Amino acid sequence: MKYIIFFFFLLVGINLTNGQTQNLPDDVIITSEKGKISVRTDDPGKLYINVSPQNAKRFKKNGVVRYSDFGAKGDSKTDDIDAIAATHAYANQNRLLVKADENASYYISGKARTAVIRTDTDFNTASFIIDDTDVENRNAQVFLVNSDKQTFTPEGISSLKRNQEKIDVTLPGTCLLTATNSKVRRYIRFGPNQNNGAPQTDIFIVDRNGNVDMDAPIIWDFDEITAIKALPIEENTLTITGGKFTTIANQAESKYTYYSRGIGIRRSNVLVDGLEHHVTGEKDHGAPYGGFINVGDCAYVTVRNTTLTGHKTYRTIGSAGVPVSMGTYDISLGRALNISFVNCNQTNDINDRTYWGIMGSNYCKNIVLDSCVFSRFDAHMGVANATVRNSTLGHMGINAIGSGTFTVENSTIRGSRLINLRSDYGSTWRGEFIIRNCVFIPANGKPTIASLISGSYSGQHDFGYTCYMPEKIVIENLRIDDSNHPEDYQGPAVFANFNPDMIDDSYVEKFPYVKTKEVILKNVTTISGRELRVSDNLFMFKDVKVSVE
Repeated sequence: MKYIIFFFFLLVGINLTNGQTQNLPDDVIITSEKGKISVRTDDPGKLYINVSPQNAKRFKKNGVVRYSDFGAKGDSKTDDIDAIAATHAYANQNRLLVKADENASYYISGKARTAVIRTDTDFNTASFIIDDTDVENRNAQVFLVNSDKQTFTPEGISSLKRNQEKIDVTLPGTCLLTATNSKVRRYIRFGPNQNNGAPQTDIFIVDRNGNVDMDAPIIWDFDEITAIKALPIEENTLTITGGKFTTIANQAESKYTYYSRGIGIRRSNVLVDGLEHHVTGEKDHGAPYGGFINVGDCAYVTVRNTTLTGHKTYRTIGSAGVPVSMGTYDISLGRALNISFVNCNQTNDINDRTYWGIMGSNYCKNIVLDSCVFSRFDAHMGVANATVRNSTLGHMGINAIGSGTFTVENSTIRGSRLINLRSDYGSTWRGEFIIRNCVFIPANGKPTIASLISGSYSGQHDFGYTCYMPEKIVIENLRIDDSNHPEDYQGPAVFANFNPDMIDDSYVEKFPYVKTKEVILKNVTTISGRELRVSDNLFMFKDVKVSVE
C-alpha cells in the first residue's frame, strides 16, 4: 500500500510543442497499479505511465531503467519514442540511470514527443533511427537534456558595464545570467541575408556574492536592462555515453525552416562521450538543420570522442531577394559558455564542398576545439574567446567575429584563409589573434592568392557597433603551403584587401574601422619561397606596425 500512495499521480512536465521542459502536469502522468508496466497514449498529447509497486521496487534496487522496461521493441520498425520518453520521465522522477538495451535498434518517428533527460544516460551499443520524412513539429527535439533548476528574475540589476567585475546582487549559488536591452540593436547583418539585427544580449556567470567570472566577461554596456533572468548552475555533471544515431533527412521545401531534431542541451555541466550521428536520405532539396547537438542557455558542456556528419548544402532566396546557400549544421551553439569539443570528427570529407560547414554559433564565450577534424569553426553573432588546438579544419576553415583572444595552435587549416572575419557582421574582432605552430594550406592546395586574415569592410553600413580588426596579431612558427599558386603570385599577404575602394585619403568611412596596430611574425615560412607581404592594399594598412623576429 505504501508504494501505491507514493507513486500515485507523480507528475513530470514535458512540453510537447517546442521541446522545452515546463511545469505542465497533464503531459506525463505516472501512476501505480497492479499489473505490468504500460504506456498509454490514447489521450492526445498525454503520456500515461503505469508502474506497479513490484517493478518500482526492482528499479530502485537496480538503480537503472531500460527502454525495454517501458515497452520499447528496439526492432528498427516499431515507433519507440513513447517508450523512450516514458523511460526518461520515470527515471527523472526517481533519479535513476537510463540504459539502452545492447544492440537494439530504436525507430523514432516524426511524432511530436520529446524525451527529457535529467539523469545519466547510457545509449550503449544501441542504434536510433530518427525519421524526419514526416515530422509533426520540426522544433521538437528528440532528446532534451534539461535542468532541475528553475529560472528566476534577480532583483536590483538595472544596468551593466562592459568588463564589470562585480554586481550588487546576492544569489542562491553560482548562476548563469542572461541580460537583454531590447531598445538597442546589435549584429545588423549585411548582404544577401540582411536583417535589422537583434536585441542587445549578453550571458555571463555570477557567483552567489555577485562576482562575475572574468573568463567570460560582460561584453556590452547596458544603460538599460529590459529583461534579465538567472539560472542556477548544477554542481554535478550529467553524463551521456554511447549511441549510434542516424537521421533520415527531411525532404521539405528548401527554405529557412530549420529542423531541431536531435539532442538539445539546456543544462550546465554535461558530458557527451562516444556518440555517433549519421545522415541518410538527403535528396536534391530539403530544409536545413539547426544542429543534431544543439547547446544553448548553459555552461560547461564537453563533447568528446564523438563522430558527427555535415549536411548537404541547399539553396534558397535570401532576405535581399537573391539566391543564397543555406547554413545547415550538426553542431549549433547559442548563448553557451565554456563549450569544448575534444577528439571529435565527422563522417564526410572535410574538404567536400557539397556539404556545409559542420558548426555554427551565436552569443557564445570560450569555445574550444581540441584534437578535432571538422570542416569549419564558425561564430556568427560573436564569440568572446575561442581556441582551436591540435585540430584540422577543412574547406570552410575558421570564420568568426567577436572579442577577446582567438588562439590557433598546433593545427592545420585548409580553408581559403587562415582566419576569415565574417563580412556580414562587420569583419570585427575586438582583441588579439595568437597563431602558433600551425600549417596553412590555402584553399586545400588549389591555386589561389593566399592571405592569412581576410574580411571585407566598406565603412558604409551600421552593424550596431564599432567594428575592429584584431589590435594585435602574433604569428609564430607558421608554415604556408602555397606550392600551387597562380602565375602572377607575389607571395602570401597578412591581410586580404578588405576595401579595394580605400586607396587614398579621399575615401570617407561613415563608420570608421579600427585597424590592427601591431603584427609580430616569428618563423613564418612558405613552400613557394616567396616572402610574406602586408597586403595588396598598402594604403589601408599603412599604419600597421609589422615586426619580424
